[in-house]
Amino acid sequence: MPDYAIEARDLTKVFGSFTAVDGVSFKIERGNIFGFLGPNGAGKSTTIRLLCGLLEPTSGSAMVDGLDVSKNADLVKKRIGYMSQKFSLYEDLTVEENIRFFGGVYGLSNESVRERSKWVLDMAGLREKSNSMTGTLSGGWRQRLALGCAIIHEPPIVFLDEPTAGVDPVSRREFWELIGGLSDKGVTSLVTTHYLDEAEYCNNIVMLNDGKIMADGSPKSLKEKHITYRLFELETERLDDATAALRGEPWLREISLFGIHLHVGVEFEVDGETAVRNSLRQRNIEIKRLGPVAPTLNDVFLRVMGAQVE
Repeated sequence: MPDYAIEARDLTKVFGSFTAVDGVSFKIERGNIFGFLGPNGAGKSTTIRLLCGLLEPTSGSAMVDGLDVSKNADLVKKRIGYMSQKFSLYEDLTVEENIRFFGGVYGLSNESVRERSKWVLDMAGLREKSNSMTGTLSGGWRQRLALGCAIIHEPPIVFLDEPTAGVDPVSRREFWELIGGLSDKGVTSLVTTHYLDEAEYCNNIVMLNDGKIMADGSPKSLKEKHITYRLFELETERLDDATAALRGEPWLREISLFGIHLHVGVEFEVDGETAVRNSLRQRNIEIKRLGPVAPTLNDVFLRVMGAQVE
């Protein structure tokens, strides 16, 4: 069995004058959950399509489950599951009809479809809804059904392209519990997501922008590498004024808006809390709350993508 479930080597895809994927290289160990992060147009979905054999690379190569994708696209497709952000379900079919349809698409025998249908219904918690029209299900239920249909043939590798887009937070958490369960069974998952809090569930992460890898590593290692300063969370009613005031300070390393708060990065050599308070006091900006905060992948993402003070 190959050492890695997926290997990309200088993978590149050019459409006319536009380079969608630009020399991307990475390796994914078996059973890992691997996250692709990046803004719209970063190249995440194109990379997945290259790995699935749905697109031919302009240059570079990809190995999936030990197979060269360019030479063995049909074999690769039998060894993977793919779940798109639109779930790829037929809304005018019942839950069970969708499961049977996808079982047939993946070439399962009638007996195997019957057995795997029971598993999908149990895994997705849809046994009581097996005769419901798929179009009537909530986003969370359709999400679980789509995952079940994508892995009904028990593939060792599954690609999940924005699987939690538009789904409520509770369903998102439950979905990641399902992905964790698959990982425990040795299934490798490559997941693209816009939700950086979800990426904390990943063993390793790649951050893409303009088709290039900007950073990669485990969530812990990325924070340690890129957040090399003390981080404080500031709450004030004058967010714009506070941002403008702090940007001029020589000890400031980073400042970012997080909802109704500011994350303020201060050099280690400086008493950060005192420095921030003094700076804002001089400008008569009232502080409602200020305290140290642990860095998140949001902080890393903003730092890596260039939204930082230099």
